[in-house]
Amino acid sequence: MENRSLGRSGLKVTNLGLGTMTFGNQADKKTSFEIMDKAFDAGITFIDTADMYPLGGEWSQLGATEEIVGGWLQGKRDRVVLATKCFGAMGPGANDKGLSRKHIMSAVEESLRRLQTDYIDLYQAHMFDPSTPLEETLRAFDDLVTQGKVRYIGVSNWRAWQIAKANGIAEQKHYMKIESVQPRYNLLFRMIEEELLPMCSEEGIGVITYNPLAGGLLTGRYNWGDSPEAGSRFGLQGHNQAGSFYQERYWKEPYFAAVETFQRWCLEHNYEMASAAVRWVIQQAGITSAIIGASRPDQLDASIRATEMDDFSADELKWLDQLWFSLPKRKEDR
Repeated sequence: MENRSLGRSGLKVTNLGLGTMTFGNQADKKTSFEIMDKAFDAGITFIDTADMYPLGGEWSQLGATEEIVGGWLQGKRDRVVLATKCFGAMGPGANDKGLSRKHIMSAVEESLRRLQTDYIDLYQAHMFDPSTPLEETLRAFDDLVTQGKVRYIGVSNWRAWQIAKANGIAEQKHYMKIESVQPRYNLLFRMIEEELLPMCSEEGIGVITYNPLAGGLLTGRYNWGDSPEAGSRFGLQGHNQAGSFYQERYWKEPYFAAVETFQRWCLEHNYEMASAAVRWVIQQAGITSAIIGASRPDQLDASIRATEMDDFSADELKWLDQLWFSLPKRKEDR
């Protein structure tokens, strides 16, 4: 496992991070502990969660993931870089979501309680909130850093212009700047290469990617024409209809065709599909870390083995480019 600087900051994170959105729904507490144990024993010391997890859970399950992570962290806190997020609806009230000062201040206290810690290493805005002034959000985050409850500020699913605007305000007001962004990125989705990655490289912002396996599609476990498996990423139900969300992203015939092409190539080169997909992500210029996840401990094996692979050659990278270039592009992907 390799440690990399998070952008221009002094914080170091492992090039693989452990995502936890399955904990408390697809994986029970015991299994979640086993997954974290396996990742930690393999050298992964960067754990990413969110207050609104588990994915696909019911309203009553909100926060269960942080509680599980918090229980596992006991005795290990100083050896782990802990990241969590706020933004999603945590209740029925108008102020129970978003990036207002009111919601951020209450959300962080609840996350600290569930995680059984007095500080969060990386606190991230899960989505962009167009209904709240950026200055209000940034001031709230800056206050959390000043209070010692948060060490660094990050965002997830923000666009390049939103981060650039936010950091311009932060510089003007002497607030803590955004140090990282967490976007979706894999062999089948590379929109961030157009603007986000160049901006982050220029400005020294860390990039923590999620979905390196495209929800599991890049493992080859799914076949076009089949119905999504119940309990899988594509078959999840719950209040946020997570399965439908992932189907909209990837459950389309051109994506399955690209995966079949990738599968044949991996067989020819004696590569594991999951390992090759993750290796491609962490080899890309400007990527700090890739978030991997699992609902069973053994599902981590292939992703962890990606760190043991040699870099792909220039010819291999050129061949892999065709997977993305062959896919239809949609306006909403940008």
